[in-house]
Amino acid sequence: MRLLKYYVLVTSLAIGLSSPVSAQCNSVFDRLRTHTVASGETIEAIAARYNLLPRTLISFNPSLQSPAPGTQLRIPPFNGIIVPGTGTTWQTLARRYGVRADVLFEANGCQDQPGAVIFVPGVSFTPGQPAQFQSFITAYPLPQPTAALLDYGFNGSQFHSGIDLAAPLGTQVLAAGDGVVAFVGEQGELGQIIVINHGGGQQSRYAHLGSIGVSIQQQVRSGQPIGTVGNTGRPHSPSPHLHFEIRINSPAGALAQDPQLYLEPLLRRN
Repeated sequence: MRLLKYYVLVTSLAIGLSSPVSAQCNSVFDRLRTHTVASGETIEAIAARYNLLPRTLISFNPSLQSPAPGTQLRIPPFNGIIVPGTGTTWQTLARRYGVRADVLFEANGCQDQPGAVIFVPGVSFTPGQPAQFQSFITAYPLPQPTAALLDYGFNGSQFHSGIDLAAPLGTQVLAAGDGVVAFVGEQGELGQIIVINHGGGQQSRYAHLGSIGVSIQQQVRSGQPIGTVGNTGRPHSPSPHLHFEIRINSPAGALAQDPQLYLEPLLRRN
């Protein structure tokens, strides 16, 4: 049942290069609740009550060791950590923590520049350290490593949520890891797209395809051919390429990650 709920959620989120910024722009810090610790309560029990990780509670309540009865705790609406923001930009923080810059912007109240501290939404953080995700990406999505025509991040005023990998039309596209196909078909600017769920909340997307060789709910193996490079949709880069994305499922949405954070370790091993 848990896998089915996850499949439905990520399938519904498997569309689009970027999500619009909410007009509300309510900062996570404005949506904090308070919890008064009762006798015998543990950090783990309190976190479970609010569907949070214990490390999220510790990040918002750094003096918390063993919760004494009567202690007032700050409770965020979903998992994440607090990190320093002074002297940096949303784009820099996005690359550092693997969370889309426009998501950081919205979650922190749509301020032009990061404040002294910011909230980074996510599910696998270590308090006080950059995000560390267990990677389910074990293969390069093309037969050979290639140049990036357009990187992840802001391109002028537009946010590019993946990486455009140069490749001739007809080049085989490979599954970047073991998983289950969640979506195939035409989708607006993306053209023909394949979305694969890899477990652990991780998802890869392959867009502007010329052909698709898998079907929804099909099990795929790392390195398996799944389609070919094409020019369907409206690609950002004029030369033939694969648009490749990695996303992490969270209550804040299917958050785009910098694919280079996952591909560079593979290239170093080779």
